[in-house]
Amino acid sequence: MIKHLEDSLQHRPLRIGISTRALFDLETEHEIFKTEGVDAYTNFQLENETTPLEKGAGFDVIEQLLKLNKKGKPFVEVILLSRNSPDLSLRAFNSIQQYNLNIKLGSFTSGRSIAPFVEAWGIDLFLSNENSDVKDAIKAGSAAAKLGTRPKHLDTEFMKDEVRIAFDGDAVVFSEESDEIYKHQGLEAFLKHESENANKPMAGGPFGQFLKKLSVLRSIYLDKKGVSKVRISIVTARNAPAHTRVIKTLRAWGAPADEAHFVGANDKAPILKACHAHIFFDDQEKHILGASDVVSAGHVPGPHDPSNPVIPSE
Repeated sequence: MIKHLEDSLQHRPLRIGISTRALFDLETEHEIFKTEGVDAYTNFQLENETTPLEKGAGFDVIEQLLKLNKKGKPFVEVILLSRNSPDLSLRAFNSIQQYNLNIKLGSFTSGRSIAPFVEAWGIDLFLSNENSDVKDAIKAGSAAAKLGTRPKHLDTEFMKDEVRIAFDGDAVVFSEESDEIYKHQGLEAFLKHESENANKPMAGGPFGQFLKKLSVLRSIYLDKKGVSKVRISIVTARNAPAHTRVIKTLRAWGAPADEAHFVGANDKAPILKACHAHIFFDDQEKHILGASDVVSAGHVPGPHDPSNPVIPSE
């Protein structure tokens, strides 16, 4: 069984596209670009071509995923997708070499949209700091999220041997259908709908296919005690009785979570800190802003008003 999963994933690896500004901390360079223009930005990059870049918000999860690769064909491939020019790609690849990351592939478009290359590369997950590129990637059929900056005080001691990825549920892993019922008909209608449909699997959301493929990688690294080097957490504002449908949907997908946290109206940040997650994905800006001090957090563009967070719980 494991050999079959390995062959399947090596034939079609988990492909992650990431922008240089999501992999590395390029906030200083980006500020030069915005305030002084292209020429000043280009000159700064060329002058610092051999100076390693600091780690960005997506660095830790990329580093841990790449560590899962065995000799031969990889389970995980990382592709740089950047609006930088090819000439400026050298600083990124020099930094990659300094950090000993096995990243060899990339597309550099000199300011053009990277969306066509998300589809061309067959990207399963795209991470960027550019909102328009994230939205274009979602339209191209990829899971995608906008990252902010890397938290300054990460407790990386817990992160060395596993890759830990946390997801919100509705409108991220699952479709927004249930959220829409809550938003338009209220909590009572939402709870009634979820109870009546507890045994009916939810449709997948923008991260549904990514989660299923990540679960294959999780299964490959599952030991005899049921512990994997790939740890999947669901952190959702749902609580009982709406929690049942989450578990039964994941069961039906063959993609069980290692952890599930049904937090209701409570803040997600303390839970995420306790999870020691490398990255967290949510569709609501309120949760992303709250979590970003303790975990690299990716905002998944969705249907909800940022000023009116959806909390489908009692």
